Amino acid sequence: MRIIESQSGKREILEMIIYCYKKCSTCKKAVKFLENLKVDFKYVDYTENPLTKNQIREYWEKSGLTLKKFFNTSGILYREFDMKNRLPDMTEDEQIEILSENPKLIKRPLLILEDKVEIGFNEQEWKKTLKEEI
Repeated sequence: MRIIESQSGKREILEMIIYCYKKCSTCKKAVKFLENLKVDFKYVDYTENPLTKNQIREYWEKSGLTLKKFFNTSGILYREFDMKNRLPDMTEDEQIEILSENPKLIKRPLLILEDKVEIGFNEQEWKKTLKEEI
């Protein structure tokens, strides 16, 4: 990952993307956190620009986590789709398919760096991750 200093004095971590839902208070906190660090990032509302199956697979593999961690287990859709009971019997492809078709099933925010993925906003974890990169 490369870091450059822009003319405005902001540090830019190349290829940093944050996937959010604009009405989510946790996403708003995460965006504010990044702004306070004065790093540039690309903001994507994944309800307006859903992740493709290939992106979900790439980010999941890069994260090193189980695919279940990508599900927003506290969301309405998770309960409506009875994902708690369905997930154990679903293949990885089926899980990726349902995430790509229903963006609000994805835990938010997603912070995508060149070689790392953070799922959900945990300020301490994000500080640690970004400190390693800056």
